[in-house]
Amino acid sequence: MSDHGREFRRVLGGFASGVTVITAVTDGVPVGMTCQSFFSLSLDPPLIAFSPARTSTSYPLIRRSGSFCVNILEAGQEALCRQFARSGTDKWAGVGWRPGVTGSPILDGVLASIDCELDRDLETGDHFLTIGRVVDLASVPGRSPLLFFNGAFERLHAA
Repeated sequence: MSDHGREFRRVLGGFASGVTVITAVTDGVPVGMTCQSFFSLSLDPPLIAFSPARTSTSYPLIRRSGSFCVNILEAGQEALCRQFARSGTDKWAGVGWRPGVTGSPILDGVLASIDCELDRDLETGDHFLTIGRVVDLASVPGRSPLLFFNGAFERLHAA
């Protein structure tokens, strides 16, 4: 990585982000991946977006399914985040879930779930920009999100 790339990563690492696990079912098999690059895109119509790396081995399976669920992780779910960030392992070992409206997995214990139909995806540099049309969503009030900031997991602290 160039010096410019390292500086880019350092500066943008100072922007706290929530942590999600994007899930889908392809050919009857659940697939998933950890993703920090997630955001709300539009209220009318309700759209969200996330940006998986072009090198992801899970994303082509998610895209092929045509639908997915954004699972927003709760503080304390660092192990779940790490489990879905790995390649070449059984990401689903010991993970409880139920199917959402689209059939995509909603993981047990998450802060929120956003079930989506794939609207479109675009190649953008070394990532894709994936847009989802929201078809269902739910959250659990009174809980705190898992955050990532300056290369480490963080939690919100009451003022």
